[in-house]
Amino acid sequence: MIELVQFPWSPFCIVQRRILEFAGVRFKITNIPNGDRSRVWKLTKERYYGVPVLKDGRNVLFELNDDTQVISKYLDWKFNLGLFPKELEGVQSILWRFIENDIEGPCFKLSDIHWKELVPKADQLRFVRHKERKFGRGCLDQWRAQEGELRAQLEARLLPFEEMVRYRAFLIDDRPRFVDFDLFGMLGDFLYTGHYQLPKAHTALGEWHRRMSRIKHTDFHT
Repeated sequence: MIELVQFPWSPFCIVQRRILEFAGVRFKITNIPNGDRSRVWKLTKERYYGVPVLKDGRNVLFELNDDTQVISKYLDWKFNLGLFPKELEGVQSILWRFIENDIEGPCFKLSDIHWKELVPKADQLRFVRHKERKFGRGCLDQWRAQEGELRAQLEARLLPFEEMVRYRAFLIDDRPRFVDFDLFGMLGDFLYTGHYQLPKAHTALGEWHRRMSRIKHTDFHT
């Protein structure tokens, strides 16, 4: 059985989790503490310490750098999901880079504002230390103070995606491609705490999100 090693609210883990659900296959989820990467370190033979990691039999998949989609492309190949058609390679590469930078940024900061609700008490010290080493001392308090600004920033950056789904069911064409799952994952992090909703002005994007929450691969002809 496929095993997904993850943090539940990680946007990149949500992407892979939703792809597996879309594929309609059985899989196991292993949640690890943010501060304890020993499971990942062991699985990857001391080559990687991030998440997600996918274990499929003897195959262990993880990202090689910030510009790869190793796990998604493996699942696409294994289950013939149609997420990476060759004719859309350039368009998707441009879009997912924007999604994983300009959209992911405000999403994870708004989610991390509520870190005490997400992170078990035993792991909170390691979580804060990790964040402050990466983003600077007091970053979590700073993001809380900027909450209104971050929400406005996210709403503005989502406008092109609202425009993309006003006249079609998914971002690029009439079926979900990788970038649909990628955007779904970033927004999944934003929505995870239950403190936020998608901007009310983006009605078409709200309908797209509801659609993405329930679709299955079997809904589409191959």
